[in-house]
Amino acid sequence: MKVVSSIGALKFRHPDCQVVRRRGRLYVICKSNPRFKIRQGGAKGKKTKR
Repeated sequence: MKVVSSIGALKFRHPDCQVVRRRGRLYVICKSNPRFKIRQGGAKGKKTKR
């Protein structure tokens, strides 16, 4: 479920929030308040071996 259309605005949600890009996905990490965690991207299907 996508909560907001753009994650860029969420980095200002809390002073401890960090925006991190890992493996093509965008994460918002907040150690002091974990309910601000969010992920965006990576909706493509898994690569299959041929």
